[in-house]
Amino acid sequence: MFPKVNPNHKRRVPKNRTRITKEVREEVLKRSEGKCERCLRSRAYAFEMAHLVQASHGGRGDEPWNIVLLCGPSVNTGTCHNYADYTADGRAWRIGKRKELEKRYGVE
Repeated sequence: MFPKVNPNHKRRVPKNRTRITKEVREEVLKRSEGKCERCLRSRAYAFEMAHLVQASHGGRGDEPWNIVLLCGPSVNTGTCHNYADYTADGRAWRIGKRKELEKRYGVE
């Protein structure tokens, strides 16, 4: 009926590498000054930490140059998190923002 579960299966991307660490959260909040890093709003329904290289693609949560603070939630059309995740222009913005942050943190 159901496929056999393999207890020895290893995740392709370990979950603990994609989880955003406390240190990175603090650094991103300090860097963004509590504002959305795309539209610079200081007031929004919600602010969310977002991976520039998505976690499903191996984006790490322990690297501050891969995490940004965006207004959200990501499922609401018109928010910066939605824009970054679900539009072609947003994906281009993520690439540019990551390059900017890598330069800021001295990452090659």
